Amino acid sequence: MYDRGEGVPEGDAKAVHWYRKAAEQGYTDAQFTLGGMYYKGEGVFEDYVQAYAWWNIATTRGDKGAK
Repeated sequence: MYDRGEGVPEGDAKAVHWYRKAAEQGYTDAQFTLGGMYYKGEGVFEDYVQAYAWWNIATTRGDKGAK
């Protein structure tokens, strides 16, 4: 919701917070999206290593887009 500003003020940092919580619980879509946010530096400092790490986790869980 924070990522797109749906019902709440848009905020990338808040979106990262909630994506991380979901990603750590194993939600593949959140892992993929969190990787993209690190790659683009949205709500966090640009970090290609973190982006790769989250995309790699998403890939091992079956997300073809993360590959």
